Amino acid sequence: MPVDTSEKDLEAAIESVLVSEAKGTSAEPDAPYDVGGYTPGGYRKRSPADYNRARCLIPGDLFDFVVATQPSEWQKLKKQFGTDAKDRFVQKVYQEIEKRGTLNVLRRGVRIHGARFKLVYFKPSTARNPDLQEKYRANVFTVVRQLPYSTDSEHTLDLGLFLNGLPIFTAELKNPLTGQTYRDAIHQYRSARDPREPFFQFGRCLAHFAVGSEEVYMTTHLRGDDTYFLPFNQGYDGGAGNPPNARGPRTSYLWMHVWARDSILNLIQHFIATIDRLDDDGTPTGEKILIFPRYHQMRSVRRLVADARTNGAGQRYLIQHSAGSGKSISIAVLAHQLAFLNDADDQSVFDTVIVVTDRRVLDKQIAQVILQFEQERGVVADVKEGASGLGKALKEGKRIVIVTLQTFPHVAEAIRKRRGHRFAVIIDEAHSSQTGEYRKHLNDTLSAPSLEAAEAQDATDSDLEDKIAAEIQKRGHQPNVSNFAFTATPKSKTLELFGDKQPDGSYAPFDLYSMRQAIDEGFILDVLQNYTTYTDYWNLLKQIDEDPAYDSKKASRLLQSFVSRHEHTIGKKTEIMVQHFAEKVAHRIGGQAKAMIVTRSRLHAVRFKVAFDRYLQEEGYPYKALVAFSGTVEDKGIEHTERSMNGFSESQTRHVFDRDAYRFLIVANKYQTGFDQPLLHTMYVDKKLGGVNAVQTLSRLNRTHPQKNETMVLDFANEAEAIREAFQPYYERTTLQEGTDPGLLYDLEHQIREHGIVTDRDLDDFAGIWFSGTGTQKQLHSVLDRCVDRYEHATEEEQYDVRQHLGTFVRLYAFLAQVVPFEDVELEKLYVLAKPLLSKLIARLDPSDIPRELLQYVDIDSYRIQEAHTGGMELPQGQKPLPPQKESDGRASATEPEKEPLSRILEALNERFGYDFDEDDRIFIEQLQRNVRGSDAVRKSIEVNSESDARLTFDAVAEDELQEMIDKNFKLYKKIVDNDAFGRLLFDFLFDRTLEAMQAQATDV
Repeated sequence: MPVDTSEKDLEAAIESVLVSEAKGTSAEPDAPYDVGGYTPGGYRKRSPADYNRARCLIPGDLFDFVVATQPSEWQKLKKQFGTDAKDRFVQKVYQEIEKRGTLNVLRRGVRIHGARFKLVYFKPSTARNPDLQEKYRANVFTVVRQLPYSTDSEHTLDLGLFLNGLPIFTAELKNPLTGQTYRDAIHQYRSARDPREPFFQFGRCLAHFAVGSEEVYMTTHLRGDDTYFLPFNQGYDGGAGNPPNARGPRTSYLWMHVWARDSILNLIQHFIATIDRLDDDGTPTGEKILIFPRYHQMRSVRRLVADARTNGAGQRYLIQHSAGSGKSISIAVLAHQLAFLNDADDQSVFDTVIVVTDRRVLDKQIAQVILQFEQERGVVADVKEGASGLGKALKEGKRIVIVTLQTFPHVAEAIRKRRGHRFAVIIDEAHSSQTGEYRKHLNDTLSAPSLEAAEAQDATDSDLEDKIAAEIQKRGHQPNVSNFAFTATPKSKTLELFGDKQPDGSYAPFDLYSMRQAIDEGFILDVLQNYTTYTDYWNLLKQIDEDPAYDSKKASRLLQSFVSRHEHTIGKKTEIMVQHFAEKVAHRIGGQAKAMIVTRSRLHAVRFKVAFDRYLQEEGYPYKALVAFSGTVEDKGIEHTERSMNGFSESQTRHVFDRDAYRFLIVANKYQTGFDQPLLHTMYVDKKLGGVNAVQTLSRLNRTHPQKNETMVLDFANEAEAIREAFQPYYERTTLQEGTDPGLLYDLEHQIREHGIVTDRDLDDFAGIWFSGTGTQKQLHSVLDRCVDRYEHATEEEQYDVRQHLGTFVRLYAFLAQVVPFEDVELEKLYVLAKPLLSKLIARLDPSDIPRELLQYVDIDSYRIQEAHTGGMELPQGQKPLPPQKESDGRASATEPEKEPLSRILEALNERFGYDFDEDDRIFIEQLQRNVRGSDAVRKSIEVNSESDARLTFDAVAEDELQEMIDKNFKLYKKIVDNDAFGRLLFDFLFDRTLEAMQAQATDV
């Protein structure tokens, strides 16, 4: 007899698993790619005749559950209504579901004529109450095959799942052996399941599953052809789908584990929620959303909660979830569960959960989700008042406290006063500010036991060594703080700080939802599939008879900067962008497509805005452009702000960009992270991008829209291979090849001592003042000045080496102190002295060592632009780990600058970019920036901030330097800009070159 390949056979197989004998209460899941641990079985098998079509429930199950678990309440009702009690009760439950939805009725129960009934018993948080345990086990789960859902027809659903008589899940099953897949099930739900049927009304069923043997999709709201289904798959081999299963279909995890009794009750109690849809400002739109977790959200939160319950406070977790993963909901659900989590001894694991985020609406989303799970209001506090606000929230017993990255450092003192408290810190996007000195500050803040010990030592006459040891302890592992870091693009230091150390010494995330899986599942678009790069070619003419000599590297950068800002350059790029948009982009997304122009500085953004406005008007295009940049930019004697150029406040820019007429958004270090605009289709890149910054910037395009099938990128500043290399580590699982070698610190310490600038006496004297508690700044400066005096007598090459080694030591020690608990007093002495000494040495540098008169000697001979690469960039499958952090001796750049005649510099530039082009070919830019290595503000910003924040400082200082040049030599400035041959010049060198020079030994945070 041939094998039965029909849907009925799959129905029977699933039913058989569900109604099998239950094997007892299950453990929490712990496998990284499964929700295993939840055992199947324990369902009742009901016939279609047991289902009440008019009331949309199973009265027998509802009655059995209530009578078994709440007999006294049932007797109250029976005394009032006698034999009508059952019908009255069923009718009341139906009416309440009509008004409130099944989820709310399950959570809040119903009241009828003085009797109050629970309609479900969730798993008790404590095992000390046997009665609650028995009632939890009394929940009635039922499966009905070929469910007749309609009162007007005999149409049926393949499967219906019920909890205590109330419908929770439906499923349409398809078997590929009959030529059908989950896609046919989706089509069936959309076309043959009328959403006007009472059974399919929003909120009655919690989820509808389209199930094949290969994949599973689900939805919480049937809307006919507009129904949106989400994948509910485990992921396989770094992408979408499910792994092979030797014991059955790939999708058997659904009925074996997800539909297990304990799993469903856990989902209803801790994951599923009905909330208001919010706009970008956090204002309710009037639309309700029924949240059901996607598979990776359920898996990651369950694993995190299980690990925290087992191991308690003091752990670190890295959750690498791609854009489009629903991190906001994951964080909200996790925050709630951690806030009320008990360990095996029924003791709270955490006293307070702190959520650190930059997203303004996350606090409202969390609050909405919490109110779904807890009837008690006021458990969430959104702190905006700094330390006083946090102190008040903790005093009032708030279990969840939400702070911004900017607010968090100010709440330190309030937390210091909470001794013996255990904290869970959930970090929304593991920004660079969560590492290094900021991370040290957070550990200091949240380490009440260590702080108490330090205070006790400070109150005694303990010697200097003990005080330094106490300071070291505060910076290391904190047993009262667990960190949960969510990020889509972890960097090397983030992996080492938060990731799981593997047996081979590498570091990997605790949980992964990869970029590749998000793309495969359709949650984000692949921004590399239509990628075009351009190369520009230009010639420069020397306009003087003399042949002065300059540092070739610095002069080359300066001349390239001059070319990039030339008025012809901006004009040519504007022409290319607008024409490309009009011909290739404007009709996309149903004629709603928009574009972003990513510029390399605020001044570039200003000039592009002027050029766009002029060109759009002159050519009669029906589009408008907006610009986004911070602060004020002065150009040719005119001050520009985002407000003055757009005509409204900065806070309105993102909202005005939603309007149909506004198709271009020109940005300079704004809207390059955290900006979600589904209509953004094309990006014109005129800025050097690298590493995670490239991924974050280009990912502004990846948001989906029903009519958006692809994206486009035109890149004028980067090579295709560089972009491909930037994306590769984040495509699947990001791992760190190995950890940072702590021995590098001792090598650096030896090198610093060998210079003879810092002596043992300096270290002892400075530490004695620093840790005494009574020292003065004057005393500290006296020690530092001794070091500075020796530094002044060193050669230029030795001075360079000292600065490099001190800077590398400070950065590396601040990071490694978070990973390795150093107990070395001598290293701590050097650390506390090296930071202020480095600042003193940097302040003595000449901020500009480039001959500024160079630009008056050259003019533009010719310019043209040519397409270099177009098409998709395929990322190979398989993991490519990030390289470990390495530190060199810092001498690679310490050689004397190579001086070359100006004619040779121009010749080298023209060889690189092409020459002898027609004069009709106009300017195109590669990068405009100047050398700001002498700025203390830039150095400090790069040291302590994220790359994007440091870039803001960099641009601001570069603009100031340009203005200073104008003030000091206005005639020279006039000569540069005369006859439009030169654009106004900004002395900012390549930002990545600045990073390279200042952080040659450091890997990005």
